[in-house]
Amino acid sequence: MKTQKESIFKNAGFQSILAAILCIVIGLFIGFLVLLAINPAGAGEAIVTIMRNFLNYPTRPAQMKYLGNTLVKTAPLLMCALSINFCYKVGLFNIGAAGQYVAGAGACLYAALALELPWYICLLCAMVAGGIFGTIVGFLKAYANVNEVIAGIMLNWIGLYLVNMLLAGVKEQASPYTFNLSSTNTAAILPTLGLEKFFSNNKYVTIAVPLSILIAIVLYIILTKTKFGYELQATGFNKDAAKYAGMNEKRNMILTLMIGGALAGTGAAFLYLTGFEQWQTTASSVPSMGFNGIAATFLGGLHPIGTIFASYFIQHITSGGAYLDKAIYPSQISELISAIIIYLCGFVLFFKFAMNKRVDAAQERRKAAAENAAAKGGESK
Repeated sequence: MKTQKESIFKNAGFQSILAAILCIVIGLFIGFLVLLAINPAGAGEAIVTIMRNFLNYPTRPAQMKYLGNTLVKTAPLLMCALSINFCYKVGLFNIGAAGQYVAGAGACLYAALALELPWYICLLCAMVAGGIFGTIVGFLKAYANVNEVIAGIMLNWIGLYLVNMLLAGVKEQASPYTFNLSSTNTAAILPTLGLEKFFSNNKYVTIAVPLSILIAIVLYIILTKTKFGYELQATGFNKDAAKYAGMNEKRNMILTLMIGGALAGTGAAFLYLTGFEQWQTTASSVPSMGFNGIAATFLGGLHPIGTIFASYFIQHITSGGAYLDKAIYPSQISELISAIIIYLCGFVLFFKFAMNKRVDAAQERRKAAAENAAAKGGESK
């Protein structure tokens, strides 16, 4: 029985889950302390409100409707998380996912509103636009040795202002927001395939939700079960060794960031082609979706399947902040908790190291005790 416990605590998957739970608990506790500092009387109720999210509604239909809203925003977050996850597996930190997401949003909305194309073409446009942005970063990394973090951050802002200019021609006259998709081009809205019936006829719940989960599973298979995935990960571990083994390390870098960009761009289409949100052409900051993907990636233990659950959790508490009493607490407290979790995720490897050290020490003590007992038994004989 003891051996079984030891094997569980030494298991990498179990350690990832335990580290993620630890990050969540500490993040929520620090968030509670902040709420306590703002108004001690309602801090406990406030942190519970954030965690309950759609469950704050008294009726089942209302709960299902707003669960649908959370899932609508989980799908693009998951895609951004998968973009970062995929690139990280190849040794690249795709912080440019935010800009690739922006490029995808601009491409799909322009195709939908200006060109009045159907949803599948708009989705393809978003994928290509995000892929182009990722390819630029990959090319600079492979052939000019420009750090992908620097190149990605610069492109984030370039993408934002380019998209603002592009979509200025398809915005409402009296507001900075783009035209409403449902009144301009209904053919560009992603199909629901009847999914809305499960969420109190929430029309925003589309095929984006199951598609994002399916893509996560496909990426897991590609990375772990295919030669292509092995080559990409080998390049990430040691590009010089990969080159020596006959792999084209430059091509793999570019291809990885292109795929990562396409994933983030598709995430934007999964949100804006539902009609749930309109783009604000006066936006002066990059949407947080790409950056929240970092939290979901690391909270999910850098595993595509774990990222599905982590993405939902991050979106769950982010949406839950909207139900706080705005007269007392800022709704951004949920984003603060997400930010703390992101920070703590940087210590996941430390948590695993500490866990391994404790388990090894316990094993050594048990081994020494067993040897002493055996020695004493031998002396008595």
